[in-house]
Amino acid sequence: MFRFAGFVLDPNRGELRGPDGLTIRLRPKTFELLKFIAANNNRIIGKQELMEAVWPGIFVSEDSLFQCIRELRNALSDTQRDMIKVVSGRGYLFAVDVSEGPEILGSAWPLEAPTADTIPKAEFAPPAPSPRISKAVIFGTLAILVVVFSALAWPAIFHRFGKASAPIQPSIELLPIVSTATDAQGNDIAQGISAELINGLAKIDGIRVIAPDKQEAPATTEAVVDRPSNADFMLQGELQKSSKTWIFQARLINVTTREVETVADVTLDSNEPDTQRLISRLAAGAGYPLAVRLNKLAGYASASTSSAAGVAIEQATASINQTSKERFATAKTILEKNLGAEPDNVDLQIALANLHLRGIQMSWYGPDDSKTAENDARSLLERALQSRPNSIPVLGTYCRLLTVTNQFTDSLVACGRALNLNPWDGTALFHLGLTQLQLGRFADALGTFEQADRFDTPDVSRWTWLLGAGWADVLLGHDEDAIGWLQRSIAITPASGRVYMLLAVAYQRSGHTVEAKQTMAKAMELRPGSTTANISLPSRNTSPIYLEERGKINQVLIELGLPTGDAAQK
Repeated sequence: MFRFAGFVLDPNRGELRGPDGLTIRLRPKTFELLKFIAANNNRIIGKQELMEAVWPGIFVSEDSLFQCIRELRNALSDTQRDMIKVVSGRGYLFAVDVSEGPEILGSAWPLEAPTADTIPKAEFAPPAPSPRISKAVIFGTLAILVVVFSALAWPAIFHRFGKASAPIQPSIELLPIVSTATDAQGNDIAQGISAELINGLAKIDGIRVIAPDKQEAPATTEAVVDRPSNADFMLQGELQKSSKTWIFQARLINVTTREVETVADVTLDSNEPDTQRLISRLAAGAGYPLAVRLNKLAGYASASTSSAAGVAIEQATASINQTSKERFATAKTILEKNLGAEPDNVDLQIALANLHLRGIQMSWYGPDDSKTAENDARSLLERALQSRPNSIPVLGTYCRLLTVTNQFTDSLVACGRALNLNPWDGTALFHLGLTQLQLGRFADALGTFEQADRFDTPDVSRWTWLLGAGWADVLLGHDEDAIGWLQRSIAITPASGRVYMLLAVAYQRSGHTVEAKQTMAKAMELRPGSTTANISLPSRNTSPIYLEERGKINQVLIELGLPTGDAAQK
């Protein structure tokens, strides 16, 4: 028995009780994590040690650990991170006094209603006489039973025998991954990918995941065609290794029609030294498009859009991906013209809203135009949310809107909802990290950006989480680490030029003064007329901790020649 802060953890019973005596439900791995850190309280525990203790002999990503940490913090009401603390670069600290002792018999905990698993089976006995029951009571009871049965059975009936108006909730059976690599590393990587896919798919709302049978041999696509399954879909994967690359291919197969719904191909460098990173990226490269496809199959997103709208979105995306103001204007014109022709097209609404938000983040709108763009984006998203409240693109863009407009409390919820539909969405992770960063939770933000980098999906947004990780490291004072992140981001795109200013600060504080001045000159070339006021994000709803560290960054920029300008944005 472990007792701490009013909580009681009973490993023998497998339960945690709160200060009110009520049971707090935890997933098995989260319970194992709590048991381990309670036994090692007031000691810094590295991430690797935690993962080996909770998942012995199994390849899992740090994302699995982060998920358990988040669940524990919620269960313990540790919103201020006072109990489970992050020690930057070292691991976690359970900063709580824990007492151990035997179970106290005759505990005063309130009794709970028994469940089906805890009710003992009684021997058959003749029923005792009962008082006469009125017909009204009988018919009322039957009516209730009919309603309950309908609520439980109706989705299953529609799912199997008809097209329901509500989205379906599919089940997926993961098959053992076929590895053509003959060495032990290939088998280990295949098992690691399988574990990552199970963990990721299990997080998606409304999906039931069936893990592979350990006794079943891996099967090729041809062998799967005739394989029976009680699931709606089967996920079959093949891992290959050449002299230079690892190739993972995953196929989502409809059990009823035997049609291949989608195929995901991932190719990575075989010289990647970090095996866990390799596993995470192979799994995420397949998991990201699978989540998007499942979202469409469940009826949450449109399976297709009109040809004209599709072409317009592709043209606009090709333009905006160049991250220049001129290309931005071209994309805006394309989308506004097509939305005028199809005002109810949700895909166009999302695309234009995303474009507005990109313009706000990149400072491509003036102050007045920025507010107009924000209002237009909000209006477009409100209409899209009414049509598709569980669509990945809609929720992802809504997450972005709330982050860009500093509505951080709502942003945490919206980004969390987006990640509940696609756990591998690096764009949603980036905006979640931005929210954490501006709330002063720098270590949490860095962990979120690092998680996005481990997944590396979608690759079009790669520069964003690299920038975020560099920014978080600058705020944490890890300037040498920040230089690496920011250089990688700039290698993809300089974006609006802010990244050069952060890099200049990191250079200056690391003693690289020549590089700092050269980088600052490049920033001013990209952003002429910049001041400490107009390069800073709005300060509304931000943490005093964040504002204090931002002030220190601005002071270094002033030393490098950046004018102060007017008051900072609100």
